[in-house]
Amino acid sequence: MSRNRKMKNYKVLTVKQPWAFLIVAGIKPVENRDWQTSHRGLLLIHAGQSYDPQPDLEREFGIDPKRLTYGAVIGSVELTDIVTDHPSRFFVGPYGWVLQDARPIVPVPLRGQLRIFNAKLNLKRKAK
Repeated sequence: MSRNRKMKNYKVLTVKQPWAFLIVAGIKPVENRDWQTSHRGLLLIHAGQSYDPQPDLEREFGIDPKRLTYGAVIGSVELTDIVTDHPSRFFVGPYGWVLQDARPIVPVPLRGQLRIFNAKLNLKRKAK
């Protein structure tokens, strides 16, 4: 029963790797989507099961696709705005979800879904 007290409802977004890693690491400040949302505030980042090969980014940031986490919530961000233009090199649009305060967490296995979805989870911050 004490376990359930720690469970909270969260908004979650599934993102392919390595993009999920880059977001949670605080490297990618904007997530590109072709749709908007009225949600602002805490948003958990779920690393999907698939990988979007990015050889240049793999070299630049030392990303090894085999060492990334898949199929789990890996961190949180604050979704602060949705824009149609952004100075980040990662912005391609049409909508850029502006993300701040990226924080990794101990991965929590979870099945991803399309769009923003709700999940009841018990999260633990990752040790630094």
